[in-house]
Amino acid sequence: MGNVELLPVGRRVAYWRGRRKLSQQVFADRLGKSKSWVDKVERGVRSLDKLSTLQEIARVLRIDAAVLVGRDVAPVEATDCVEGVDRIRAALARYEVPLGQPAGHRPVLPVDRMLRDVEYAWTTFQHGRYPQVIKLLPDLLSNAQRTHAQASAAGRVPLVGAYRVTAALLVKLGEVGLAWLATDRAMLAATGEPESVAAAAVQLGQVLRTSGRAREAKSALLAAAYRIAPRQVEDGTPAELSLCGTLLLQAALAVTHDGNEAAVTDLIDEAAGMAERVGDGHDHHRTAFGPTAVEVARAAAAVEAGDFHAAIRWHEKAAGRDGWRWLPAEHRAAHLLDVARAHLHADDVANAARLLVQAERTAPAEITHRPVARDILAEVARDPRAPTTIAKLAATLGVG
Repeated sequence: MGNVELLPVGRRVAYWRGRRKLSQQVFADRLGKSKSWVDKVERGVRSLDKLSTLQEIARVLRIDAAVLVGRDVAPVEATDCVEGVDRIRAALARYEVPLGQPAGHRPVLPVDRMLRDVEYAWTTFQHGRYPQVIKLLPDLLSNAQRTHAQASAAGRVPLVGAYRVTAALLVKLGEVGLAWLATDRAMLAATGEPESVAAAAVQLGQVLRTSGRAREAKSALLAAAYRIAPRQVEDGTPAELSLCGTLLLQAALAVTHDGNEAAVTDLIDEAAGMAERVGDGHDHHRTAFGPTAVEVARAAAAVEAGDFHAAIRWHEKAAGRDGWRWLPAEHRAAHLLDVARAHLHADDVANAARLLVQAERTAPAEITHRPVARDILAEVARDPRAPTTIAKLAATLGVG
């Protein structure tokens, strides 16, 4: 890695293609180019003089375009992120416990210590500090697996939590396949304990929706929700209602792909009844569920349905609530991205830019590390009506 920055652009493309274990043909197919085109680029016979082409190559390689062109803006951070994800992948690929491999000199941590470590990882994630979480996860996963092997019953909760926060982060980073693996591990570890299954199903729904499997998401989410739902809302604990309500909101977002507006409304309204019982300012099972989260979900559903003006109205209502400030920073920043997209589709570039800047101030990594955020930023920055603030942000991050 030390000399990669000295290579010509084509050789850098070849290097990262090799890191991603992509053949020239597979890489070409994903770009919509010919194998010959890729070969010429990598040999330096063909130059890459269009930013849009560089950005598409970077997207396929899951790196920042700045890594390819050698700019001074953010390439180290992008490279660190890629290598951090590789370490997470390696941690998920280890089978030390089932294979009976020795842990070396690493001690088995007690359950209470693991619970604290998992909580710290979640808190760091919810503050939007994704680079720090990337560094934490490899050891967290390994330690949680060993603790669970020694204390299977008590160690289940931190193990499921470790897999859940891993999946949540990987979805943010656009690593959906790896997130699916972490989610599958969480579901298997949770088996037999309905509340843990419901908690893991929150990330399962996110992964299935992100991977375009809306029907499977709806089925799994509703099954998990109604398995834990109390007979009467009044009988449910705040933790149960938070999980059930969050699963219903996720299911509603999945249903938007069917175009069934009535079903979406019914699911969100059912969740709203639970949210009123829970109230704002709580974070049971790291769901941040409450009345404000429900209105944020209404905005997200409206964006997915293409009703952008309704999405903007729901956002204004949610942001005006006292509960808005109680939502985790990553939750608020992710919502601001959704509403920025709504403004963009409503041809309101100025407000789309304003919300992107607000999201970056709320949780900078939400912009720097999420591929979807960088795509929105690039689209806004290309518009001649975009304010200078967004142009500066795009230039700093090497997108546009």
